[in-house]
Amino acid sequence: MKDALSLARALCDPGSVGRLDARGWTALIAAARAEQLIGTLAYRLKGLAIPDAAERVLADARASAEHWRRSALWEAEAARRALGPLDCSVILLKGTAFAAAGLDAGAGRAIGDLDILVPRDRLDDVERALLEAGWEWVKPDPYDDAYYRRWMHELPPLIHRERDRMIDVHHTILPPTARITPDAAALIEDSVALQNGLRVLSPPDMICHAVTHLFADGDLSGGLRNLWDIDRLLREYRNDAVVWEALPRRAERHGIAREFARAMRLTERLFGSPIPVVSKRGALDPFYVRRLAARDGWGRETRKGLRLAFYARSHWLRMPPLMLAEHLWRKARR
Repeated sequence: MKDALSLARALCDPGSVGRLDARGWTALIAAARAEQLIGTLAYRLKGLAIPDAAERVLADARASAEHWRRSALWEAEAARRALGPLDCSVILLKGTAFAAAGLDAGAGRAIGDLDILVPRDRLDDVERALLEAGWEWVKPDPYDDAYYRRWMHELPPLIHRERDRMIDVHHTILPPTARITPDAAALIEDSVALQNGLRVLSPPDMICHAVTHLFADGDLSGGLRNLWDIDRLLREYRNDAVVWEALPRRAERHGIAREFARAMRLTERLFGSPIPVVSKRGALDPFYVRRLAARDGWGRETRKGLRLAFYARSHWLRMPPLMLAEHLWRKARR
């Protein structure tokens, strides 16, 4: 396997793995692990006739994914109990939201921290309630604490002292310093209630958040997993005309029309996704594909120059040049 595109092919066409030899299986599993898609791959290949050695790896991955799913849902329940008395919207994000809503995007998905979105004017109340319920600060450094509170889209990360699980409390989905400013109030207002009292983003906003997280908030590390999230969500709602009609409008409202168009092109190219709108191929799309696929046959990152360019791009998107220079200078001194 020359890059991670073979992993993309295996995900969208599970039957294609029937042509793999031992070396091909090693490369596929290595890439899936590196991209945090091993659980997803395991679910996609479940029931197929595959070599015993590969099946043992995938069976373990399915068991691990189920463990992390249960742990994530329990952590969400713990947050609900801690924040319930506040009577404010608590919206699950990312993998935990997929699992809690029973979406196909959650099948086998690696779920790490608990990410929640709350109204900005309730941050102090939420912070106080979580500290009283057993969470504590991960970053005690005064500069880091002040930086998060002034410039970031979330509180400094918290970890529970007993369960050792982290929670990220967001008040929007991109830093206020970023060039793109999604409408956080609209995200919260249009969120959907679950039976347990927690909430998730509306389907159009869930897709827009996945697009934002991939193309406007990072260097595309782990990008295949995020692009797969988008594909799964598009397929989940492909027969819902209301969602399809709302998607382009919501992307415009959140200021990600260009990123949304790129996501549609790349998910269709890599996963054959159904897309609500057709746009011309972007001149930079090949560079995005090469960055997303930058793995060798052992799962190691390749294309160092391209990765560095996207790393620089991610910082450029998140803060103005002078602020970025000051931040990097402070970090370097420490």
